[in-house]
Amino acid sequence: MDVSDGLAGSPPVPLPEGRFEGRSAFADGVRAALACAAREGWQELVLCDFDFHDWPLGERDVEASLQAWAGRGRRLTLLAAGYDEVVRRHARFVQWRTTWDHIVQCRKAPVTDRLELPSVLWSDRWVLQRLDPQRCMGVAGSEPERRLLVREALDEWLLRRSAPAFPATTLGL
Repeated sequence: MDVSDGLAGSPPVPLPEGRFEGRSAFADGVRAALACAAREGWQELVLCDFDFHDWPLGERDVEASLQAWAGRGRRLTLLAAGYDEVVRRHARFVQWRTTWDHIVQCRKAPVTDRLELPSVLWSDRWVLQRLDPQRCMGVAGSEPERRLLVREALDEWLLRRSAPAFPATTLGL
């Protein structure tokens, strides 16, 4: 199966545009975005969520999309309040991240309210943003204004309100 094309022989899944509602629609948006990133060679991705509980990061197809995407000049940044759920729910992603640690940066924001931290997948071409993470309602699109506003909000968290976290390996003495 060619992850960039969805199911073998079928056309690529288009990126959602506009409003979405529900965990399934959100997860489908994440899957479509990562497949598109691999297919089109997006240079940078930022994934931000309180704990990535609802994200499909541990799925085989998502890992395959990330594997196809990864390479020279690529950069993936994750921002979360904590990474326990990632370790618990997304073993394939954790393993992939160990291999590709040189292009993955993980940061932790000191928040306790899950609604304080944005829930968003950002690229310079398209953004998927949950405006209501509890009900999994949000908006997706490629509008330049939306991408810019979301990136500015993420930069505030990444540059001023977070610190490096979730090392790919733990070195012992």
